[in-house]
Amino acid sequence: MSQAIIHTSKVLRQVVIGQVQAVSEEQLDVQPKGFNNTIRWNVGHMIYWMDRYSTLCLDVPSSIPEHYESLFNSGTKPSSWSIAPPGKEELMQMLTMQLSRFSELTPSMLTAALKSPYVMGPFQFDTAGELFNFALIHEGIHLGTISGLLKAMQ
Repeated sequence: MSQAIIHTSKVLRQVVIGQVQAVSEEQLDVQPKGFNNTIRWNVGHMIYWMDRYSTLCLDVPSSIPEHYESLFNSGTKPSSWSIAPPGKEELMQMLTMQLSRFSELTPSMLTAALKSPYVMGPFQFDTAGELFNFALIHEGIHLGTISGLLKAMQ
């Protein structure tokens, strides 16, 4: 099962990269009525949380700039940004860098127990694979939001 999670992570991230490549720099910052954020925010949020979950479940150091937390953590929004967000090229580099790190994953890494369970509301994750799999679900949700944003722009 762990090998399937690794495969899914690579496929999902390739889909995300393809979707973001097809978006113009201008479309990244459009916030249609009814949406809380933009495509740029959703992409940055996926990068931020994949990095965060990876540090928690795989015990690897963060590989993203420190300021991503203030831009893309849960509860943030573009209308509150006080610093310039990364451009499309930087976001693409981060997505691609994380994709290459997925190739370093092994099934044994995902079956390992977390140092301590990760609790999120009523949910508890005990293994690296459980938390990493949740990270993929989270990414899929935001990919769907990006698709909705693009449709709303038409």
